[in-house]
Amino acid sequence: MTQLPRLQRLALLVCVVTPALAWALVKPLRVVAPELNGVRCVDQLCADDLSRLEEAQSLDREANAFLAARFGLALQRPRIVFCATQSCADGFGLGARSAVTVGTTGTVIGPTAWKPYYVRHELIHQLQAQQLGVIALLFKPAWLVEGMAYGLSDDPRPTLAEPRQAYRTEFLDWYRNVGAERLWTAARAAWWLGGPAAGR
Repeated sequence: MTQLPRLQRLALLVCVVTPALAWALVKPLRVVAPELNGVRCVDQLCADDLSRLEEAQSLDREANAFLAARFGLALQRPRIVFCATQSCADGFGLGARSAVTVGTTGTVIGPTAWKPYYVRHELIHQLQAQQLGVIALLFKPAWLVEGMAYGLSDDPRPTLAEPRQAYRTEFLDWYRNVGAERLWTAARAAWWLGGPAAGR
């Protein structure tokens, strides 16, 4: 008799309390159910301003075509939310960030990131999670994770704010030695404690 209430409390904690706390405290996780955060979705693409939905769809198509051509891989098409307003971006926890990707779950694009290279950058993060695994990606060095996204997205900015510029430079030096064919194999071997040489 005493076990049943304990099991019920545990079930309540697992099924109701934990997801509610995650929703409240880890706002990027709201990409799981973005409609509850005030955006409208068409298939896997969502926007807070439906008058700009066609623009968002065009950016999404371009980024996916770019990744397919550059990496020879198809993205699994997780959800992507395009926020035209800062209030939408804040609702997904972007803060000062332009965009955020939550593993293979989805991506939120903020109002300043409606540019092809920003969307490509975020979809490269999705591809990294898809190819390397979400947990393994947590242990990868920033020069690899961010450097790849900056270096292979055709970001047109000649100089990035540090440390992003250093990440891009380190990654591109590493990538020249590794080559496109060995990219994912070498990336799996690179760990956060190792420098670029760790993946060669």
